[in-house]
Amino acid sequence: MARYKKKRARELQHDRFRDTTIGIFDRLGNLLEGKGRTILYLIGGAIVVAILVAGWVSWNRRKNDEARRAMGRAIALAATPVNANPIPGTSTPSFSSEQERARKAIEEFEKVAAKYGDPYRSEARYFVATNQLYLERDKAVNELAQLSSSGIAEVALLSKFALAQAKEVDGKYDEAASLYSQIAVLNSVVVSPETANLRLAMVYQKQGKHKEATDLLFQLADNARKAKDKDGAPIPLSEAARDAAQQLQKLDPERFTQLTPEAPALNL
Repeated sequence: MARYKKKRARELQHDRFRDTTIGIFDRLGNLLEGKGRTILYLIGGAIVVAILVAGWVSWNRRKNDEARRAMGRAIALAATPVNANPIPGTSTPSFSSEQERARKAIEEFEKVAAKYGDPYRSEARYFVATNQLYLERDKAVNELAQLSSSGIAEVALLSKFALAQAKEVDGKYDEAASLYSQIAVLNSVVVSPETANLRLAMVYQKQGKHKEATDLLFQLADNARKAKDKDGAPIPLSEAARDAAQQLQKLDPERFTQLTPEAPALNL
């Protein structure tokens, strides 16, 4: 008897579920009467779009992860220290010269540029150009000049800075100074104004512009020493600011003594 009651209770619950469900669909059918096919098309279209979007997001995520890994491998290769006497039989790559390393790095970055879209393609082109400086300097400089107008802001800035450094090394100081000045006013975290102004001061020195060089070095170092955060605490000096102070001390020891004293290091 007890088993029968349980069975009947289940049947009654099932009937209520069925009746409720059928009632909902009946009301929905009445509401959509005469519009069924159109609604089905809309629902079907929405489902297809959702599936396509989900598939694209998943594919795009996998593709980006794959591109980042490929870029990471290429960058690690390009950063491998040159060893004139590599140890035979080791699994890690080794190169006897910068030229050998550059050729291999270029191969890897070109694979990335050929396979993936931006920003990876433009980033890979930038690394190709910087490594090409060891092999075909004119070709590399031309490529950096093109990339300095890239729609990828970070690539454009890094390319302009690398181009400025190339011009400086080649003794084209006016062109280098112009590029460094352009970078400094951008106030970017990718290449900081301090870094650009430090290089600009070094170019002034090479041009024999002693006053311009020392003025810029003093301004750079002194502003950094006076800088405070929102709580009024001294901001730690950047490497560029420290280098500026050291260069100023070499070029003009008397002017160096006029710098704002460096704040003591905080004990954390």
